[in-house]
Amino acid sequence: MGDSMVHFGIIGAAKIAQKISRAIALTPNATLLAVGSRSIEKALKFASNNGLSSEVKIYGSYEAVLDDPDIDVIYIPLPTSLHLRWAVLAAEKKKHVLLEKPAALNVVELDMILEACKANEVQFMDGTMWMHNPRTAKMKEFLCDAKMFGQLKSVHSIYTFGVESNFLESDIRTKPDLDGFGALGDIGWYCIRSILFAADFNLPKKVIAFPNPVLNESGVILSCGCSLFWDDGKLATFYCSFLENMTQNMTVIGTNGTLHLTDFVIPYTEKEVCFSTNSKYESTSSEPLPNNHTIPTDLPQEVHMVMEFSRLVKQIKENGSEPEEKWPAMSRKTQLVLDAVKASLDQGSEVVEVGTV
Repeated sequence: MGDSMVHFGIIGAAKIAQKISRAIALTPNATLLAVGSRSIEKALKFASNNGLSSEVKIYGSYEAVLDDPDIDVIYIPLPTSLHLRWAVLAAEKKKHVLLEKPAALNVVELDMILEACKANEVQFMDGTMWMHNPRTAKMKEFLCDAKMFGQLKSVHSIYTFGVESNFLESDIRTKPDLDGFGALGDIGWYCIRSILFAADFNLPKKVIAFPNPVLNESGVILSCGCSLFWDDGKLATFYCSFLENMTQNMTVIGTNGTLHLTDFVIPYTEKEVCFSTNSKYESTSSEPLPNNHTIPTDLPQEVHMVMEFSRLVKQIKENGSEPEEKWPAMSRKTQLVLDAVKASLDQGSEVVEVGTV
């Protein structure tokens, strides 16, 4: 392995780790060096199921991965309740941290993670993959066009998918001691991030959760929604659910134009991605037709995420660069809104003000 490569270690054998291990294999500036699970048997099974090279080290504990001196980055796909412990330990071992979402159980825990990363001068990023898709930058160009899009007025985001009964009974995302946010944390995180992305990461002032969320017997959220409000009159809504047909809609409405897409979290295809816009300046018609945009993508969005993270880590390793601050800042703002929505749900859809940065 050349010195130019960024060496990844994975702790945990969650399903999402399969996608990231593939992404690392497809990333030219990264390599998977080690995988660790709670037992050597689980780690070996993960390696076998994913066709990992015999050169990948297999460990029977998370600690062993963190203690490996050759690893630069720790990818953490563990349940949210374990993020604080393992992300802080990884940072203290001088490992850069790529952390699955939701980032933490609350912003207090996330701040402890971010403080550990800052103190140890390591890069932090959460695993919101769609942020790294080439389509996202193209969408931002339209949203920043003062003529074509105008001033942002509202955002509406929906992410739902139906699950089997065994998911509702046994998946960690339905267990209060593992992932207490349920659907809100697992898929509502994406909706909140899409709203903040459209709003240029200006936080809303307050939130009001939709009444009558669906909870399981343990009180974990299976479906919920919320309205968000800014002092300047902007508003947004989102809805997330484990109980309904797959929907991934994002609509951003401005004074002059509208952006819309129907696969904002997981694109329909890996080779090209699409979104549509319409603007009163795109057509002479009084009712302008949608303008469809297709962006070729040479690699899946998770590969673009790993490539960007590896680029930042390499700059720190080789050039002594400071860690990029925008990614932890995005995570913290998303967590602040997530916490406010959860508080509103817990308080019977009362108005809750969003915390400050």
